[in-house]
Amino acid sequence: MSAIDPITFAVIKSGLDTIVDDMAYAIMRTARSPIVRDVLDYSVTICDARGRILSQAKTVALHLGAVPDAMDVIIERFRDDMFPGDVIVLNDPYDGGMHLPDIFMFKPIFSGERLLGFSVVIAHHCDVGGRVPGSNASDSTEIFQEGLRIAPMKLYDRGVANKTLFKIIEKNVRLPDLVLGDLDAQYATCNIGEWEMLRLFERYGDELEAYFDRLIDYGEELTRKAIAGWPDGDYTFTDYIDGDGFSPAPIPIACKITVRGDHLWVDFAGSSPQVKGAINATLSFVKSSTYLTIRCALDQDVPNNAGVYRCITVTAPEGSILNPRMPAPVAARALTGYRVVDTVMGALAQIAPQRLMAAGEGGNTVVAIGGYHGPERKPFVFVDMINGAWGGRSDKDGIEGITNPSQNMSNLPIETIEARYPIIMEEYSLREDSGGAGQYRGGLGLIRQYRILADNAILQLRADRHEHPPYGLFGGQAAASSRNLLKQDGEWRVLPAKVTLEIGKDTVIRHEQAGGGGWGDPAKRDPESIAADLLNGKTSPAQAVADYRFQPKPKTGDTDISS
Repeated sequence: MSAIDPITFAVIKSGLDTIVDDMAYAIMRTARSPIVRDVLDYSVTICDARGRILSQAKTVALHLGAVPDAMDVIIERFRDDMFPGDVIVLNDPYDGGMHLPDIFMFKPIFSGERLLGFSVVIAHHCDVGGRVPGSNASDSTEIFQEGLRIAPMKLYDRGVANKTLFKIIEKNVRLPDLVLGDLDAQYATCNIGEWEMLRLFERYGDELEAYFDRLIDYGEELTRKAIAGWPDGDYTFTDYIDGDGFSPAPIPIACKITVRGDHLWVDFAGSSPQVKGAINATLSFVKSSTYLTIRCALDQDVPNNAGVYRCITVTAPEGSILNPRMPAPVAARALTGYRVVDTVMGALAQIAPQRLMAAGEGGNTVVAIGGYHGPERKPFVFVDMINGAWGGRSDKDGIEGITNPSQNMSNLPIETIEARYPIIMEEYSLREDSGGAGQYRGGLGLIRQYRILADNAILQLRADRHEHPPYGLFGGQAAASSRNLLKQDGEWRVLPAKVTLEIGKDTVIRHEQAGGGGWGDPAKRDPESIAADLLNGKTSPAQAVADYRFQPKPKTGDTDISS
């Protein structure tokens, strides 16, 4: 092919975007478990024959940047052993994966005997065995406690199901119907990606590969153009995690971004060594967290493909919390990914201040409750991922009741919780005064309060931002810290940020989430915005006085600023 036709290029780009969107809807509509169907903890992408991401759906961004490292493992392991009808799965964090509940599924796409690309689906499964229901505890101390590890292997070999692997999975998980059902949903979704890609090849033939190359080059060109407009230099930022559940010592996540010409180097030297608890994160996951944060600072028209990654080099010391050695536990590694996002965002704010928000709620809080209920001892695994608040932005307040920008997930509806689990939701509300003050206020965190109806269960709480609240930017204040509380026998007590414990009937668990940090000097906040926050119950009168020196006029209730 002599030249790239711009109209054909645009049609192919849009076609790939449509394919991944169709895949995203397919798994949402066919999955069995609430964590996939309702919380939307899944991701889909299409790769070319070399394993390069061509397009990715607006699903969990934290997953997708880890796909290139997983694809490298698949191509190396199965280079001469891939055939039409094959489906390959993995979840081992030390062999291409991220943490055990996230099962990667790859379907190579063939036209005859020619490999054209890969259809890829990642889903967070409700349980993969291990010592606790949900397989997501932060207090495991080695990978062997966390559940079933699946090395890269074929789930289907030339279209024939691997009954041995299916049986191993079935016998090692607490809810096999849901797990196998979600695997079926992943498989159906991979098939949709395959069918649609084959339609593209039928239409454009051999020239399609040249357009794929051009699309990835285009992503690189736009990214390099943006980086070249940033001032050269070294920019550093450090944020902290509130301990690992065993030690309360703060865990630093340190980042240095080096801008040189049209390339970025992101180095995490100075971050904590790997820890005893299960919040260690694989390097592939750290790369993903870094890529997505930098992508937030780029223009909207930059395509989400492998070209973006060419412009960014990410390094972390081996043996650190961001690049652990076997057999370090990693089940709760998402928390560390969130803090990587916050840390990179803090450094980027020094480079492109108008494009970055203050810190959000700290990433979703996970409340996992599992056990057996009723006379038949029916097993249940409830996993709630509480999505809360964005930080203030350069021209807008933070949003509340929304997914963390790194994820694109959803809060589990109360109706679903109470219909499926032995749980009553006693409160679901915005947390007054939790957003950091600023010219643009941070979003409010959420409150979720649960009453347990099962006779006994295991609670796993993975929260953070108790001791190190979400930071503000450019004079904006930090948000309120989060809190975990437990009520038993009529008495409330405060729980640590990360805890696993046995609970009984009528135990009440309450999580008060941190809000988002503020952006800009609070003295510059529009009085009408303060008045609106008072009217809507987002800010209390006392907090309005403390943060903004705001007082209502006597008698009429009109508002004014008093000095």
